Amino acid sequence: MKKGKKYVEATSKIEKNKAYTKEEAIKLVKETSVTKFDSSVEIAMRLNLDTKKADQQLRGAIVLPNGTGKTKKVLVLAKGPKATEAKEAGADYVGDMDMIEKIEKENWFDFDTLIATPDMMPALGKIGKILGPKGLMPNPKTGTVTMDVKKAVEDVKKGRVEYRTDTYGNVHALIGKVSFTDEALLQNLNAFVNVILKAKPSVVKGAYVKNITISSTMGPGVKIDLNELN
Repeated sequence: MKKGKKYVEATSKIEKNKAYTKEEAIKLVKETSVTKFDSSVEIAMRLNLDTKKADQQLRGAIVLPNGTGKTKKVLVLAKGPKATEAKEAGADYVGDMDMIEKIEKENWFDFDTLIATPDMMPALGKIGKILGPKGLMPNPKTGTVTMDVKKAVEDVKKGRVEYRTDTYGNVHALIGKVSFTDEALLQNLNAFVNVILKAKPSVVKGAYVKNITISSTMGPGVKIDLNELN
């Protein structure tokens, strides 16, 4: 695949195999953004984890100090007072069995995050096969199965990002947009990295973080110096 002229030009600004300070990396990511639109900035961390072992799989969520720059549509499955609470907190869609049916029958997915109260989980299990592959199944670990629907909705709207280790022990997350100030991106980056460092399983021997890269949508990756973590 031939890379576009802009991509090649962007890559030439990054020194191969060089690891940068967080500040330099953020500047470079902004300079090497190749899209006409306001690109997202993503972080990828490669961790020294054996994800075949259950105690080395990380999963959770964090509300970034400066949000992600992207507004997410939220569907809440709840009944009675909890449904009212969800509506008041600013959920885009609220319902119970009617919404589950809509997803099942119409293949309706006009939402980014699904929050459910625990009593809705048995009914949701029936469409787990549809929700699972799309990463939409609510989970207590990420705060999307909860009785505190107000907080859950507000967190998502403020800029909550979920993370989960893949088979290779990588975690990825959105940490903002190219249009953010360097300072805002740095705060988001630090917040995310700190959550991952805190989640380090006690069984890990040796170096925990193998690699950290940040990049813009379709832009080249910029490596961050691991000495920056201390």
